[in-house]
Amino acid sequence: MSPQPNRRHRAITIAFLAWNALGVAAFAMQSTADPATLAAGDPVTARIWAAMPVWAWGAYALATLGGLTGAVALALGRGRLALAASAAGVLGVLVQFGWSLLATDLLAAKGMGAAVFPAIILTLAVAQTWYAAHRLRAAS
Repeated sequence: MSPQPNRRHRAITIAFLAWNALGVAAFAMQSTADPATLAAGDPVTARIWAAMPVWAWGAYALATLGGLTGAVALALGRGRLALAASAAGVLGVLVQFGWSLLATDLLAAKGMGAAVFPAIILTLAVAQTWYAAHRLRAAS
């Protein structure tokens, strides 16, 4: 595969950019949400968000901002930065969802279905990191 941008690379990069922009938007909305409003719609999630320690919120920020930075770096052809930022995003995903799935009663309260979307998020974060590594190897 050529390291030069092509249609497939642009499409993949645009998809990663859009996905990660949605992640940053979700982080912004969830970190500033009114707990009472959230509790009216989903009391279990509201309780878990309210109990989330600062370090887990930091991991969430790292996950979303690392992913977006990695996607932007991919778009700009900055391979090393894309790989490092994307890998940091994976670490953030693992820490944040590790806390919410393992240190809370989320799975007991909502069932294993509550792990599906986190699994999708982790899969896409790992895919972006793999793609960044692949592009970096191809450029060498």
